[in-house]
Amino acid sequence: MTETRPPSDDERRLAELGYKQELARSWSGFSNFAISFTIVSILTGGLASYGIGLANGGPITMAWGWPLVSVMVLFVGLAMAELASAYPTSGGLYWWAAELGGPVWGWFTGWFNLIGQIAVTAAIDYGAAIFTTVVLNVVGIDIGTDRTAIFLVFAAVLVLHAVLNVLGPHLSAVINNVSAWWHVGGVAIFVLVLGFGARHHQSAGWVFTETVDNSAIGFGGVAFSFLLGLLHAQYTFTGYDASAHMSEETHDASRMAAKGIISTIVVSAIVGYLLIMAVTFAIPNLDDALDPGKNSGYPVIYILENSLNGFWSGLLLIIAAVAQLFCGYASVTSASRMLFAFARDGAVPGSRFWSRLSARKVPVHAVLFISFFAFVLLIPSMLVPPANAPTAYAAATSIATIGLYIAYGIPILLRQRHGARFRTGPWQLGAWYRPIGVVALLWIVLISLLFILPTDARGYPWHSEFTWTTVNYAPITLVGVVGAIGVWWLASARTWFTGPKRTVDEPPADQPDKGEPANA
Repeated sequence: MTETRPPSDDERRLAELGYKQELARSWSGFSNFAISFTIVSILTGGLASYGIGLANGGPITMAWGWPLVSVMVLFVGLAMAELASAYPTSGGLYWWAAELGGPVWGWFTGWFNLIGQIAVTAAIDYGAAIFTTVVLNVVGIDIGTDRTAIFLVFAAVLVLHAVLNVLGPHLSAVINNVSAWWHVGGVAIFVLVLGFGARHHQSAGWVFTETVDNSAIGFGGVAFSFLLGLLHAQYTFTGYDASAHMSEETHDASRMAAKGIISTIVVSAIVGYLLIMAVTFAIPNLDDALDPGKNSGYPVIYILENSLNGFWSGLLLIIAAVAQLFCGYASVTSASRMLFAFARDGAVPGSRFWSRLSARKVPVHAVLFISFFAFVLLIPSMLVPPANAPTAYAAATSIATIGLYIAYGIPILLRQRHGARFRTGPWQLGAWYRPIGVVALLWIVLISLLFILPTDARGYPWHSEFTWTTVNYAPITLVGVVGAIGVWWLASARTWFTGPKRTVDEPPADQPDKGEPANA
């Protein structure tokens, strides 16, 4: 005779939110932290997008910009952690917004989140392809390092990540656990090798005061360049909402998801600063590091190859490339869970298809959706002149950053509106929710305005060398997609999309309620 297992506290809480346990709940709190830490991946965003910061503001962007962004991101993360504790469901941001503001808020938050998830996956895997291509050539597989080689490797990496994701959630947890330690150990090796083995070491005075003025707008000078350069750190600090999206697969999710978000930001801030400063102190020549003819558009590769001998530069490139492959894999995992939850509630065309689970409890079709559109997003990198391929990459980072942070900001705004009516989960901010939320929202507004601007001076119409191939297409993409979504809402979706759909009628009643309900 088979005994019926009583529902766990996690399953009961999920049922209170309206869902039955469909995904396999096999993740520990460390695994939940590990996936967010892997997606933030200081060895990915911190290195692949390093040139954006160095070209805009220069070394001071690294020395002062990273700490500034870290502190401001912590405000955003704290506000999100309180929401993740109250609503531990895979829908994450979209679900929070729909619960606190109604279907229209959930609709737009979900689409901003999905756009950001696709863009960040594209940017991560393209960065991984850049480093992987160099590594393949270092180890004797001569495929070249031009943009065609990079794009082909990018496509192969996306296929690899899709296949690995399809294999099951247990493998995913193991890979992300390994990845967390790989990142910490990898940064330690970077710092030691560059600290003791680099041929060149810049002075602290140079690192903390040297500037690059690429403002392009005719005013603001270095200060404006510095602000544009913050995209480097801000893009790196994306994706920590993965802890929320993996809630339905995590034990003690109402606590662990919140802790995963905060731990990811704090650890990434500290370890990432050590990494960034080690690289910056090792710059052999700033002009050469910024010269596309000498750095191929990616200064970190130039710095490693010109500051170290072949063995050590090759080792660090391998460490970075593997970390970036881990990062892209985790990004596909997180994004597919977000799409699964969004489709489960009927918000995506063909929702039944995209929310279907395999026998291994994996949303396979959602994995394929994310991988395909991440590929599509970076096709422009093959359509612009070779020298402008990094501009397409920078635009993808802008789309990812703006899309995700707007999605982060909407539920934070709605939580502010609810005030004392909001019922918290086990992890809460208390009276501090108000100032923390206000600071977080102001920061999101600032960066959303900044990062729609071109990072290349030739992307401004009044520049003497203006060319459309250097224009930041992030605002064009965002406005076009969001405009289409808005028209879709007004013309159709508002009549049938009602927000999260319950998949259970009543929560299990055979266990006492151990937490305060988190409804608005």
